[in-house]
Amino acid sequence: MKFNLSEWALRHKGLVLYLMILLGIVGIYSYSKLAQSEDPPFTFKVMVVQTYWPGATAREVSLQVTDRIEKELMTTGQYERIMAYSRPGESMVTFIAKDSLKSDQIPDVWYNVRKKVSDIRHQLPQGVQGPFFNDEFGDTFGNIYVLTGKDFDYAILKEYADRLQLQLQRVKDVGKVELIGLQDQKIWVEISNTKAAQLGIPVTAIQQALQQQNSVANAGFFETGTDRIQLRVSGQIQSVEELKQMPLLVGGQTIQLSDVAEVYRGFSEPAQPRMRFMGENGIGIAVSMRKGGDILALGKNLENTFAKLQKTLPLGMQLQKVSDQPVAVKRSVNEFMKVLAEAVIIVLLVSFFSLGFRTGLVVAFSIPLVLAMTFAGMNLFDVGLHKISLGALILALGLLVDDAIIAVEMMAIKMEQGYSRIKAAGFAWNSTAFPMLTGTLITAAGFLPIATAASSTGEYTRSIFQVVTIALIVSWFAAVLFVPYLGEKFLPDFNQLPVRAPWYQRLWARLRKRPEPEPVRPVHALDEVHDPYQSGFYQRFRKLVNTCVTYRKTVIISTVGLFILSILMFKLVPQQFFPPSNRAEILVDLKLEEGASLTATENAVKKVERFLSTQEGIDNFVAYVGTGSPRFYLPLDQQLPQASFAQFVVLASSLDDRDEIRRSLDQQIRKLLPEVRTRVSLLENGPPVGYPIQYRVSGEDLSLVRQWAERVAQVIGKNPNTTNVHLDWGEPSKTIILNIDQDRARQMGISSADLARFLNSSISGAAIDQYREKRELIEIRLRGDQAERVDVGSLASLAVPTSQGSTVPLAQIAQIDYSFEDGLIWHRNRLPTITVRADIRSQQQPATVVNEMAGQIEQLRNKLPPGYLIEVGGTVEESARGQSSVNAGMPLFLAVVMTLLMLQLKSISRALIVFLTAPLGLIGVVIFLLLFNKPFGFVAMLGTIALSGMIMRNSLILIDQIEQDIQAGHDRWNAIIDATVRRFRPIILTALAAVLAMIPLSRSIFFGPMAVAIMGGLIIATLLTLFFLPALYAAWFKVKKP
Repeated sequence: MKFNLSEWALRHKGLVLYLMILLGIVGIYSYSKLAQSEDPPFTFKVMVVQTYWPGATAREVSLQVTDRIEKELMTTGQYERIMAYSRPGESMVTFIAKDSLKSDQIPDVWYNVRKKVSDIRHQLPQGVQGPFFNDEFGDTFGNIYVLTGKDFDYAILKEYADRLQLQLQRVKDVGKVELIGLQDQKIWVEISNTKAAQLGIPVTAIQQALQQQNSVANAGFFETGTDRIQLRVSGQIQSVEELKQMPLLVGGQTIQLSDVAEVYRGFSEPAQPRMRFMGENGIGIAVSMRKGGDILALGKNLENTFAKLQKTLPLGMQLQKVSDQPVAVKRSVNEFMKVLAEAVIIVLLVSFFSLGFRTGLVVAFSIPLVLAMTFAGMNLFDVGLHKISLGALILALGLLVDDAIIAVEMMAIKMEQGYSRIKAAGFAWNSTAFPMLTGTLITAAGFLPIATAASSTGEYTRSIFQVVTIALIVSWFAAVLFVPYLGEKFLPDFNQLPVRAPWYQRLWARLRKRPEPEPVRPVHALDEVHDPYQSGFYQRFRKLVNTCVTYRKTVIISTVGLFILSILMFKLVPQQFFPPSNRAEILVDLKLEEGASLTATENAVKKVERFLSTQEGIDNFVAYVGTGSPRFYLPLDQQLPQASFAQFVVLASSLDDRDEIRRSLDQQIRKLLPEVRTRVSLLENGPPVGYPIQYRVSGEDLSLVRQWAERVAQVIGKNPNTTNVHLDWGEPSKTIILNIDQDRARQMGISSADLARFLNSSISGAAIDQYREKRELIEIRLRGDQAERVDVGSLASLAVPTSQGSTVPLAQIAQIDYSFEDGLIWHRNRLPTITVRADIRSQQQPATVVNEMAGQIEQLRNKLPPGYLIEVGGTVEESARGQSSVNAGMPLFLAVVMTLLMLQLKSISRALIVFLTAPLGLIGVVIFLLLFNKPFGFVAMLGTIALSGMIMRNSLILIDQIEQDIQAGHDRWNAIIDATVRRFRPIILTALAAVLAMIPLSRSIFFGPMAVAIMGGLIIATLLTLFFLPALYAAWFKVKKP
């Protein structure tokens, strides 16, 4: 005798009730333990190798340093791409690991990179500093604070910032606390070269005197009979005043340092990247969450700490909030919970209206039970609550009631036909449990390509598969184990007299002041078996199915025609990668010409600050001068430090204000700063991309690459949908070349290296010692006075010391020429590469704009010299990479589905019939996306793949029912029609529950297109299952009318 789980459940009611209560408690506990964050965790597979070669040009750095490191890194074979830039004196190589590598493989790759680069350290030119490695790019500093105080000395501000950093580090769930916009303190000793030459004070004398007096040297100790007594020598500099009074021996006389030099305390010059909040310099304090933490709990803890810390600050010093991720997450979670509640209500209404109140109660009780089991599964597999998993929960909600509806509907029908409760539950198990399990697994398999997608995009969306699969599998167990128990408790006894009309029919009659409808014909135990399928509606539906099966060729040809039409119309659907985020921040990028000073960048920033302070609808704004914002949002396209760049993060008061401010800023800032390249953008969803339109031009000869890049830029510029078209580099930087008369210089004992060191010391400053103050080590730097440093015209008269102790004007030993050179050289996989970038001014999607230009770009490509490339980058490239990683999982999906179908149907023919219905959902997908003007993005594509699983589930249950009827002795024609009639209600109800549960989700920016695609696909596919599938079955097996 076969084991029947549903009958077992009814024989062990106490145990089943205990299990339900236990799982409910475990689910509630698991929900409280789930980690909450804004985005799913994904690994940034990026490592930066930075090297410095002071004095070298960008071209020298590119050839001698960058190229060697790139060449060695290419031997790892584990890179997606290697990007590198060379600036004067600086090389930065960015190693981007293969997208297909799993997160746990990345540490080994980074070890390999470090080892490879360290192996060639001896091959780099002399004087190179580094290489230095950085692979910490994934930290998200969700909470950023800023410490400001106009009237406070920077040193005091820094001291308080250090104190706050230490206190925030103690807060529960805090990972890292970093200070942003710090300026290194310096003690400057400024001496005029002319004055030093007149007094005969060589620079080395000052350095030597300071080091000899300020050094920490061991003077030994006395070892007596009772004690060990340490000896200490005074002389170490305790203050700037002491440094000013430091004696110098000049010509046999002692003078103080302040007699010949100006000594003062200041900061790095030129300044380091800084942070400005609401037009005021400040020190940023960025806080990240530890791995697996709860962002909402962290937010609460930080809020309490923040309030306490503000009270500890002196008057005039303020600690303000710049970015608050917990608030954004709370809003997002609340929004999703509201959508989830709406979806639950919709599903319950569907159940109550279609199944009746008491039958609907069975489904109603199964929903919280399945959700509780799903939360337990999520906790077990370490899936947190974030925007992807929450959306997946809502998507799963429409599917997890399917099994419950099928099981309870079958049980109710059998009880109507006079079966006892235990016999009806047993029949439901025998007839639907295994087709239902196969259907559930096929639906879950529809999400399999997401699970196997080996890419950042796949990693970002993987929790859709995890959550839906957990929900579907536990929903099947609930349907066969708990639904019979709930049915036994809640289903009405159809054998009792009288059976009244459904409650909603009675309510509708009362509202219209009509008599109560006739009760359903009672069923007696000895009476003939009542057949609910003999009602007028089912008779009409039977005729319709009969017609479809009779005119099967017309139905099949029409359906195939519709499918081909939908494929052709698919080209009209706008394509997208990921939609923009619904965060209220706006990013404003300012990029001055390459080689611009930080002072010029700061002046541009101040202009924008004055403009922003007059705008309404802005809560606050923060500017990062000389660098981009820290990663306060996981998919942020982080910008590298460069003096000519600044980035604003403007926080709008609301989403409506955000869109209005963005449009206004875009136009106003361009008028305000016409000479600066500006960009106003929103935060992205999914892996960061940057500019939506990008074309890379690569080749060996830099000048040729620039020419072709300019031609590509012309093509892009002519497109009416593009704006802000530019090359990412190419403009030359100003340079002064000193052509030394080597003969004359040698006679005076001056070498090129001596002159370079002297000029560096005079203009930039040379480190001569350190001043120790508490925890700080402050560099003491010696340089020329302001006139010699700032006025380029005074360079010719600069007094250069000779080996004989005298000085000579620079113009006597060198000719001064003014010229230009490459300020920046970008490489991609060792080839010089210029990227042409652009934004989109219209509502068009990037893929549409790229397709418009494809013909012209192809013409340029055909004219390229051998070895030169024009490649599409940006959104289109990232989307294609994500798409191909999903496509790689399709063979597995097809194999799993086909295996499941064969196990259930045991016939290749029947399995193929089910399989052929899968793509038909595309008809509805295309119609609905066009109807609601939604783009077909990456998430919608995942929905369409998953949709095929949902369609095959319905087809499988119908085909299985036909087979059961044939085995029961029915002729084939009537088996097809009877099975379709009997499966009509569960198929329609499950589809209706799934479709209507999607309505709240369709409002979501991120999941909206996916919800619309599934709604459209499921509606059309359900109709086709009921009309096209019987016709296809009849045609396939050549079934003749009896």
